[in-house]
Amino acid sequence: MAGASWPPLRAGGAERCSLAVNDLWYLAGGRALLSGINLTLGRSGITVLMGPNGAGKSLLLRVVHGLAAPTSGAVTWGGRSLNEETRRNIALVFQKPALLRRTVAANVDFVLAARGVKDRTDRRNELLETVDLANRADQPARLLSGGEQQRLALARALATDPCVLLLDEPTASLDPASSLRIEQIIALVAARGVRVILVTHDVGQARRLADDVVFMSHGQVVEMGFADSFFSAPQSERARAFLDGRFVL
Repeated sequence: MAGASWPPLRAGGAERCSLAVNDLWYLAGGRALLSGINLTLGRSGITVLMGPNGAGKSLLLRVVHGLAAPTSGAVTWGGRSLNEETRRNIALVFQKPALLRRTVAANVDFVLAARGVKDRTDRRNELLETVDLANRADQPARLLSGGEQQRLALARALATDPCVLLLDEPTASLDPASSLRIEQIIALVAARGVRVILVTHDVGQARRLADDVVFMSHGQVVEMGFADSFFSAPQSERARAFLDGRFVL
C-alpha cells in the first residue's frame, strides 16, 4: 500500500463526526429489534460494534446512517439531526460490495462525478493507489477477487470525502491476507482523521483496530468502553462469554 500517495481527505469540521443516539427504538412486527439505545461517540478514532448474531449491530449502523428510520428516539451527528445534508458526510460500506458493471476506474469516477469533482483523474488515481488497485484501473470490476472488490468499495466510499466511515463486516468473507489489507486501509483512514465505526465478529480484528468497543446483545447496548479495558476485563457476563467463545443467551 502506497501510504505516501494518500489523498488529502476533506472531511470538514471534525465536530460533525461525533455521534449521539438518544433512547433509540426500532420495532418490526411488534418486536423490538433495537431497544432504548443510548450512545455517545467522539469525533475521532475507531469504534467497533461487537456482539452475537442478531444483536442489532448492522441494524444500528443502518439507522445511524439513515437507511432505516427508527420507531422513536433521535440520532444526531455533531448536534445536527440526521438529514440529506448530514448524510453527505457519512459513507457506508457493506459486507458484499455493490459495484457498477464498469471498469475499476469508472467505478471511482462515477462517485467523483456525482460529488461534482471536475478534474477527476488525479483524485481517482490517488484513491486507487491507496487501496492497491492502480494496476487494475482498466479491468472490469466484476473480474476482481473478493478482496479487491471490497478495496474498490472502500475507494468509492473515500471518494465522497467522508467525515465518518461506517463498515458492516467488510472482511467477513475474505481470506486472512485480504482481510489484513482491508485492516491496513481502515487504520490509515482513521489516522487521517476520518471517524470509523466498524461492525465485526472477528475478535482478533477488533483487538487490532479498536480504540473503543460497543458490545450489543438482544438489541441493547450491554457495555461500552475503551478497547484495552473491554478486552482485559469485560464488565458483563454476556461480553465475557462472547470473548471466551461461549454461547450467549
